Amino acid sequence: MAQHFFARVGGHIQRVFAIVTSAGAADAGKIPALNGSGYLDNSFLAPGIGVNQFVAPASEALSAGNYVNLHDDAGTLKIRKADNSNGRPAWGYVESAVTGGADATAKRLNTINSNHSGLTPGIDYWLGVAGGVIATPLDATDVATAGKVCQYLGKAKSATELVTVEEAPVYL
Repeated sequence: MAQHFFARVGGHIQRVFAIVTSAGAADAGKIPALNGSGYLDNSFLAPGIGVNQFVAPASEALSAGNYVNLHDDAGTLKIRKADNSNGRPAWGYVESAVTGGADATAKRLNTINSNHSGLTPGIDYWLGVAGGVIATPLDATDVATAGKVCQYLGKAKSATELVTVEEAPVYL
């Protein structure tokens, strides 16, 4: 429950609660409160500011932490697993599992993906297959990597967190 304060409303003193989400103009002049995580809800921020994320239908089932690729499906933007083996670079990642056909919310890179396991802190990671990561970049001199994409994703902060960067993929 948000903190409250007392205000004069209609000539009387009344207890008023701070709001934890905003409906926009309808909430103009109200006092905001931090959410259960101790942060302002993104609904308080102006459009284009705040969490850098996008929503689109998922072409396939996605697991929490999967790196995702945006693609055109008959004129509709959709999200699918990023994959270094078939030229699908990562544009972001999902924080929760999504079934195929459902809307997926993907965070853009340049944030921290906290849905990993088994990472080694301080080690660099690159895009792997099926939305995953690998600890070794693809070898551009190996003929077996022809047609694949090598994309640096970031450095592990912990066993579960990858500090991602938005870096252009290299098509081999």
